Amino acid sequence: MNWERPKVYAVKHKDETTRAASRSGGIFTALSDQILSNGGVVYGCVLTDEFDAVHIRTDNEEDRNRMRGSKYIQSKLGDTFKSVKTDLDAKKSVLFSGTSCQVAGLKKYIGKEYDNLFCVDIVCHGVPSKKIWEAYLRWQEQKMHSKVASVDFRNKKDFGWHDHVETLCFENGKSTSSRVFKELFYGHTVLRPSCYECPYKSVIHPGDITIADYWGIEKAAPEFDDNKGVSLVLVNNEAGEKIFEKVKKRLIWKQTKLEDSMQPPLKAPFPKPDNREQFWSDFENKSFEYVAKKYGGIGLKNDAKLLLRKIKRIIKKLVVKGGKRDSRTI
Repeated sequence: MNWERPKVYAVKHKDETTRAASRSGGIFTALSDQILSNGGVVYGCVLTDEFDAVHIRTDNEEDRNRMRGSKYIQSKLGDTFKSVKTDLDAKKSVLFSGTSCQVAGLKKYIGKEYDNLFCVDIVCHGVPSKKIWEAYLRWQEQKMHSKVASVDFRNKKDFGWHDHVETLCFENGKSTSSRVFKELFYGHTVLRPSCYECPYKSVIHPGDITIADYWGIEKAAPEFDDNKGVSLVLVNNEAGEKIFEKVKKRLIWKQTKLEDSMQPPLKAPFPKPDNREQFWSDFENKSFEYVAKKYGGIGLKNDAKLLLRKIKRIIKKLVVKGGKRDSRTI
């Protein structure tokens, strides 16, 4: 039984290499390490060589590491639920990670409580159409005259945790960093219709623990914010609290206030945009270049914004006072 009010924590993994490889603070790695170290299995989302998101099962760190990072597309579950139930009935410890609707679907499928099942759900902005993702990739390939070789949905290494820039590398050795897919995603016109009525856009979630980027950390725990990533952790029940206590030794953590942690997906679903039908009409009838310019932030105005952000990042690195960045600047 989940609590009516979760316990809230700011979390950073103690191992900086782990945190650098994670999208936020590395909490998923800590939780999954706990399961793997006891001979359990982990289910989570990975990106395939064809850049589809799929859920896989693993009992090793190598495949678990592929589950790190954001994938701003819906994962294919396949027969994952069936496989989870088989593992549970075989008395294996199982960690299942996914969106809240996927966790709720799993629990509905298995039909009863299992002490050996631990669910982690991710605070979800919404799920975009796969059509948009595929069209975006083909558009970038045409521009770069090469096939996509790898994708980083949010390039934390080069742009920092606070920024959101997707980086694509190509088979010809070139790369490009862009905010087009991000702009389409946050414009909400590309989301599935069901996302506008999501029942999990609140502080109540079906997982034992809910995780997210800790947007608002500058208010909740400003000393944690080094632009390298901080995880928001909502402990939702006794099972979540039990495993969180076990992994604290791997973490730098601080209990925070729920009121200081209320990012938009914890409040309500995003409303259906008024221009959604127009967007889809444009997408079906115009070139993707047209869509990118109209909805994806391409143009001189956006180029100026990108240049300004770049200048600010350079200045922030240069302005040092007493060995620390002077927070009064920029």
